[in-house]
Amino acid sequence: MASIRKETVIESSADDAWEVIGDFAAGPRRMAPGFAQDSRAEGDCRVVTFADGTVVRERRVSVDHGARRIVYSVVGGDVQPEHDNASMQVLPDGQQRCRLVWIRDVLPDELAAPMTEAMSAGLEVIKRTLDQLQPGSRE
Repeated sequence: MASIRKETVIESSADDAWEVIGDFAAGPRRMAPGFAQDSRAEGDCRVVTFADGTVVRERRVSVDHGARRIVYSVVGGDVQPEHDNASMQVLPDGQQRCRLVWIRDVLPDELAAPMTEAMSAGLEVIKRTLDQLQPGSRE
């Protein structure tokens, strides 16, 4: 099984970054506008449409507000992995700085390269977006 790990420093408080990332239904379009064109809830899933037209259905596994950690899994859409488990966790790193750790385990291994590329591109947009949050704004 391929395991992908991406991490970046966000120049916003952990609480402000989590307010966006922890929003399961709207989080993708809020944290990565332009990269994620749309996201909407459907029961315990969300449907995310990306800028390249790819649509995925992701099931919410857990949202832990205390640990600032969200876990989800791609379960349908244009990408149909045999197994997928992803987590995003926001860790404080000072008053107006935090780290975002994004981990994904996926099968088959052949999906690792395109998912790594997508995660890297998405993380650039997420960082740029969350770096612009105003302290306490929780947009």
